Amino acid sequence: MLKQRIITALILLPIALGGFFLLEGSNFALFIGLVVALGGWEWARLAGFSAQPARIAYAVAVAALLFMMHLVPGVAPWVLGAAVLWWGLATFLVLTYPRSSEQWSGAAPKLLIGLLILLPAWQGLVFIKQLPLGNWLIMAVMVLVWGADIGAYFSGRAFGKRKLAPQVSPGKSWEGVYGGLALSLVITAVVGLVRGWGFGQMVVGLLGAAIVVFISVVGDLTESMFKRQAGIKDSSNLLPGHGGVLDRIDSLTAAIPVFAVLLWMTAS
Repeated sequence: MLKQRIITALILLPIALGGFFLLEGSNFALFIGLVVALGGWEWARLAGFSAQPARIAYAVAVAALLFMMHLVPGVAPWVLGAAVLWWGLATFLVLTYPRSSEQWSGAAPKLLIGLLILLPAWQGLVFIKQLPLGNWLIMAVMVLVWGADIGAYFSGRAFGKRKLAPQVSPGKSWEGVYGGLALSLVITAVVGLVRGWGFGQMVVGLLGAAIVVFISVVGDLTESMFKRQAGIKDSSNLLPGHGGVLDRIDSLTAAIPVFAVLLWMTAS
């Protein structure tokens, strides 16, 4: 398993980095769109559609909506705004699971939720890419999420006692969340010091980082909730040793649109 994980990571890493940092404009949007469409194919399974024609149809529908969003960039504020509302609601659904599943257990709500997860993630990345220092900002949100994951893993193993959401993901603890948050805040503070942020900028940066980290945890738990409801361990087996695309980007699907909105707010 470890060998598979390493081989897959070594193959995917240069492809991902090349797509993120070398592609521009429509090519970048297409690259991200392919990843998101694959996520749509996996999400259809979480929604209860095991037959390939139905899963492919949902992936095609996701791709078509992405294309329409690309043609009409004016919808970006609405898409990102919908994401903020969704992730606020998702926090409540996760904390109240399994009781909350009564509200979304049908196929139609699950398919709609898939759109609320996938489409804003694409929109957020496209928006961030267009900003000054866009590549570095994309790397920033990824480092925040990765830092949170690493900090949560080690602090959870060392100190984890209080379960975060035992009905959704029994292995996660509040101590892990705090450890992940602490590491991400340290990373943010170091970046701020290197870039010469003033006191106000540092406060805003740390607050924004905390919001992004917390919402990334919700993204992770949300996919876990739907997988638990569907009775499956991984979203697919597309990535040997890693599960599926959604298993690797679940935290980012939440963090990216919220990060984009925060950037939008601070720039305006």
